[in-house]
Amino acid sequence: MTVTETVDAFHYGRFHVVQPKGVGHRSGMDAMLLAALVTGEGPMRVADLGAGAGAAGLAVASRIEKAEVMLVERSPLMADFARKSVALPSNAALAGRVHVLEADVSLAGKARVATGLADEAFDHVIMNPPFNDRIYNRPPDALKAEAHAMDGDLFERWIRTAGAILKPGGQLSLIARPQSIAEIIAACGRRFGGIEITALHPRADEAALRILVTAIKGRRTSLSMRMPLVMHDPGQHAFTPFVKDLNNGLASYPRLRR
Repeated sequence: MTVTETVDAFHYGRFHVVQPKGVGHRSGMDAMLLAALVTGEGPMRVADLGAGAGAAGLAVASRIEKAEVMLVERSPLMADFARKSVALPSNAALAGRVHVLEADVSLAGKARVATGLADEAFDHVIMNPPFNDRIYNRPPDALKAEAHAMDGDLFERWIRTAGAILKPGGQLSLIARPQSIAEIIAACGRRFGGIEITALHPRADEAALRILVTAIKGRRTSLSMRMPLVMHDPGQHAFTPFVKDLNNGLASYPRLRR
């Protein structure tokens, strides 16, 4: 199958991503906000689960100079796009710190370890799980449908993997729809605590379309609902300054001080 592709700039051109056109999932704002949840300056290992063409993981590597990132993707087609992204000449400064692993995130135990996802190997895990409902919101393209749709207990399986591969005290970060709050909290269970949830609203008088979630492996502190993030001022289409900085890798979104 011949797939048309585009090369898209992110972070004001500091890195680029090769993405399919017309099939599969194309990354944008969600991926950049997810990457902004990773904070820190020192050496760290980050796993991007369900990485697609690699936008979120590359955004982490672009902003944090000492971050090593593993792009984990099950689809051979999308994993190939991730490899193309890493190999771009414009990404040469990042290529030595970003690697692609073709693996099924939902595997457990020895099967997961055999793919290259070892126990307690990462400081951060980020994920943009396929969170749309298959029945009511099914894209026509099969690959796109797979990228966008949750199957049954997928949150449980993905967060189980995150809990296994994170070091004690490591951070899980994800972006999802508000309707997924209950499933996310249930999946975190006793694996993660200190859950922080931020609702992302298009405008102050509009309902949230996404939630940003972080949690810490092994922590026992309670859940916190953070101040909502509003993307646009009333009557405006431009992003607010802070959201614009998050989207372009000029700022991060750190956890609350406790």
